[in-house]
Amino acid sequence: MATKIRLQRRGRKDYAFYQIVVADSRAPRDGKFIERVGSYNPNTNPATIDLNFERALYWLNTGAQPTDTVRSILSHEGVLLKKHLMGGVKKGAFTEEVAEQRFQAWLESKNNAASALKNKNRETAKAAAAARLEAEKEVNKAIAERVANKKAELARAAAEAAAAAAAAEEAPAEEAAEVPAESAE
Repeated sequence: MATKIRLQRRGRKDYAFYQIVVADSRAPRDGKFIERVGSYNPNTNPATIDLNFERALYWLNTGAQPTDTVRSILSHEGVLLKKHLMGGVKKGAFTEEVAEQRFQAWLESKNNAASALKNKNRETAKAAAAARLEAEKEVNKAIAERVANKKAELARAAAEAAAAAAAAEEAPAEEAAEVPAESAE
């Protein structure tokens, strides 16, 4: 029986996630499978991969052929590298301890690169948030200046109106005071 390691679609429309399964190559995509070895969710950032490393390695060693997408997932998780190193041990190119050291060194460098990328993304997000905050402060400052100018203009207009009203009240009083003085003459 020819076996394949492939993706089995799950989820709803426009929100697919996948199970990584070992199945007979003649079985339908979402049909019967032999064993589930992991899951893959491309909807998260970064994509979430949950993989049973030992079982995936076992099935690769027994001859199961991964599809292109599963091959890239297995490569990303290091299963194909481990298989390659185990092949070198079988041929006698190096010992199992050396193979394990090489795999651990690769795993450490991968984790360092991933943490550096996460830190970079975090710093970028912080810088973007700081830039948005500064832009918002500038907008708020401009709005505050406009409001202050408008209030000052309204206060000035009110003061002018009060001065005009006071002047209007004094003017009839002065005219009234002048009128009797003329009639007395």
